[in-house]
Amino acid sequence: MTGDLEVRAVAAAVPPEAPPDCPLCPRLVTFRLANRAAHPEWYNWAVPSFGPEAARLLIVGLAPGLKGANRTGRPFLGDHAGELLYRTLLKGGFARGRHDPGAPEDLQLVDCMITNAVRCVPPANKPTPDEIACCRQFLIGRIGALPDLRALLALGRIAHESTLEALNLKRRAYPFAHGARHELPCGLVLFDSYHCSRQNTNTGRLTVAMFEAVLADIAARLPPRA
Repeated sequence: MTGDLEVRAVAAAVPPEAPPDCPLCPRLVTFRLANRAAHPEWYNWAVPSFGPEAARLLIVGLAPGLKGANRTGRPFLGDHAGELLYRTLLKGGFARGRHDPGAPEDLQLVDCMITNAVRCVPPANKPTPDEIACCRQFLIGRIGALPDLRALLALGRIAHESTLEALNLKRRAYPFAHGARHELPCGLVLFDSYHCSRQNTNTGRLTVAMFEAVLADIAARLPPRA
């Protein structure tokens, strides 16, 4: 990461990943244990980030889906949002292989990493403000642990705002809007997209073309590696 040395110093002091059995949010712990009892074959832990440490793009989602990442152990894998996300990453050159929730080893990310603002699955897919704030330490650490990071993609307003908070930036200076591009003082560029959830895609608020355009904009801003 380039630019703001203070942000980098703070980020370097915190871990990039939550421990699998993270105890910090009691409501999320209770929900995790209930799901483990009901579905012992599922992953049911704090979901780690996915992608290479040399990534120049970090994609920030909201939280693991109950039957997606909470089940598979990989961000967005196995839920509706992951269908659009991984298909678009493959088309845009940010992934290679094939997207198959039953064969996660068949897909690799290229120059990007996927993480979530909240690492444990929340009831009804809605983390509380306190849970988002508590988990932000791991987003700070994740950003700081990527030495080649140049761009971030926030999927939805909550991911956008949590990313700004992680970088110690004011929300009002960088308003969320689909397709927005924010040049940040730390040297990073923050891109915004509506979340690729079923609610947004089924209503037409987010179309395949709209999402592909955001990824194309990012790709155009990242020059080929030397």
